[in-house]
Amino acid sequence: MRKFMGLTRRNLLIYFKDVQSVIFSMLTSIIVLALYLLFLKDTFVDSIEGAMQGLKQLVDMADVDMLANGLLLVGILSSAMITVPYNCLVTIVKDRECKIDYDISATPMKRWQIILSYFTASTISSIVMAALLLTVGMGFLASRGELYLTAGSIAAMYGIVLLGAVSSTALFMLVVLFFQSSSASSAFFGMLSAAAGFVIGAYIPISQFSSPVQTFCNLFPASGITVMFRSALLDGLLGHIDQEIGGVDQGMFVESLKEVFSFRTRLFGDELSLNWTVGYVLALVAVCVAAMALIYPKIYKRK
Repeated sequence: MRKFMGLTRRNLLIYFKDVQSVIFSMLTSIIVLALYLLFLKDTFVDSIEGAMQGLKQLVDMADVDMLANGLLLVGILSSAMITVPYNCLVTIVKDRECKIDYDISATPMKRWQIILSYFTASTISSIVMAALLLTVGMGFLASRGELYLTAGSIAAMYGIVLLGAVSSTALFMLVVLFFQSSSASSAFFGMLSAAAGFVIGAYIPISQFSSPVQTFCNLFPASGITVMFRSALLDGLLGHIDQEIGGVDQGMFVESLKEVFSFRTRLFGDELSLNWTVGYVLALVAVCVAAMALIYPKIYKRK
């Protein structure tokens, strides 16, 4: 156990001591924030106002503003939970490229302990960064208005951070195991950063895409994690907006918002409940871990 903890600590230090790596791992989140400040907020607010259909006098515009800010926080969190674990896992590629894996494989550690140390370091890195973003983000939103969060909702969001860290790490470990050079992993990271915002609906709500594209996006666990974040963070606010309307529309306005901003997962044309979304993400984690257990020993051979 001491050897495992030591290797895990070493992998964590490699990530956190490299300031540039930490900054670039947050690149997509920074892009989401910049686009939001430039035009995305206006786009979100216009979409919300367009769904009001004569209810403007009943809905407080401060709540609309808070809803748009909440969608921003979800986009920042979800994109970070894609790029941070990947950036930490690049250590595997660098170790192979520099032949450090020869030294590691020569130690008495079991191969499952070696791969678990990489997995654990990446998961911890993702949890730390996402939890920090979540805490700062909720503090900022609290200074701007009321989110109507309960203690259970707040606890659920930190639980989602844990699930998101584990699921992203499990998926990306399968990817990085096949890279032989840092240049290849960096090229993939560039594509990942560009695509992440679209896959999770940070730039354009996934509901605006065609059904096949929605299915493709929702196959990735990060999309399911984003849906969970939206529900945990914004359901209380949407419930308050529904109370403001007072049943005039029979709840159709809030339902239309949930449809437009993808509060539910759609796969192959069918809508999944939140519980089914959680189950789907957990099933993907199990599949990725099982595949990793089979693939890693064949790639990471003792020298």
